[in-house]
Amino acid sequence: MVKQPVTVNGVVRWRDMGEAHSVQPQKEERKMVVLRHEIGDVLRDVRQRQGRTLREVSHSARVSLGYLSEVERGQKEASSELLSSICTALEVPLSLMLREVSDRIALAEGVSIPDTVPLDLTNEFAADVESRNGKPLASV
Repeated sequence: MVKQPVTVNGVVRWRDMGEAHSVQPQKEERKMVVLRHEIGDVLRDVRQRQGRTLREVSHSARVSLGYLSEVERGQKEASSELLSSICTALEVPLSLMLREVSDRIALAEGVSIPDTVPLDLTNEFAADVESRNGKPLASV
C-alpha cells in the first residue's frame, strides 16, 4: 500500500491510500422540545378549530383570559387541574389532548408513531365494537 502524509493541526500523520477510511457521521442537532410549548400549541389548535375565542374558553374554564393566553403561548406551565379545567371547557378529554402532545413530541424526536391498533388490543375490544355498531369489526 502507498502511504501519503496528512497534516492535521500541525501534526504529520501517514495515511494508507487504498484503504477506505470511515467518516464519522455528524449528529444532527435536534430542536429542544419544551412540553409547555407543545401543550399550548395543542390547546390553541383545538380552540381555533372550534372557532372559539380566548374569552369564551377562559370564562368556561374559570381561568383568567391573560393566564390562558400565556398557557397557549407556552409562557406558563399549567397545573394538571388547570389543564383538566381547560380541556373540560373545550369539551376534549384530557387524555386525547395529551395524546396529541405526545404525538407531536415523538415526531420532533424522530420517533415513528404506528398508525394502527395492535392486533391483541383489537381482539380484546372487537366484541364491544360489534355490539355497539351491530357490524363485524372488519366493516367498521
